[in-house]
Amino acid sequence: MFKYFQSFSVIMSSALTKNLIELEREKVLNEVKERLNQKKDPMKIFEECKQGMAIVGERFKKKEYFLAELMLSGDLFKEVMELIEPYLGEKKTEGNIKGKIILATIQGDIHNLGKDILATLLKLEGFKVYDLGVDVNPDIIVEKVKEIQPDFLGFSSLLTITFDPMKKVIDKLKEAGFRDKLKILVGGGITTSLVKDYIGADFQTIDAMEGVQYCVEIINARVVIRARGGI
Repeated sequence: MFKYFQSFSVIMSSALTKNLIELEREKVLNEVKERLNQKKDPMKIFEECKQGMAIVGERFKKKEYFLAELMLSGDLFKEVMELIEPYLGEKKTEGNIKGKIILATIQGDIHNLGKDILATLLKLEGFKVYDLGVDVNPDIIVEKVKEIQPDFLGFSSLLTITFDPMKKVIDKLKEAGFRDKLKILVGGGITTSLVKDYIGADFQTIDAMEGVQYCVEIINARVVIRARGGI
């Protein structure tokens, strides 16, 4: 059970949250624009929308929502972030980053919505994000891991033809001695736990919020281990 995003399914704290959950695009965007014009706190807008996305994820798991609703909410959240990002800035400075992650949609796939949402959320949580873009050659990803030595590598996938290229990246990281130095996430509407096992990843989700939570929990666990004298 993820503890970072507390249960939001019982109490909806704002009309903005409710409208995002119900996919009321015009109402959401109009309220966001109005609040920004009134100089309201953009971080509060972000938190309310993040809460809405968490509830959408819960509904998807319960089969109350389907992939179409999940993707529509993602599109809407991205539009909101495009409006508020200029008002937010980086949450963490370069000298105080929480962790580093490389994100990529691998060769053969040009979908980027989920990846872009995850990148935005991770930046706001204090992570340094290296987004390699879409249709990325596996060898480029391997070389970037060697160069940057991140804490995480995240794949985005909406096509089955990407499974073998992702596996190729992980196999090459094993050969180069880098696989055990990072955690690997795979996400996208077509991915499952079977895909995760096939390519050799550590974590799978179709919910960007869960991806953020996974990264946060891994980093927090490392902090505790180090504080106790571990590695």
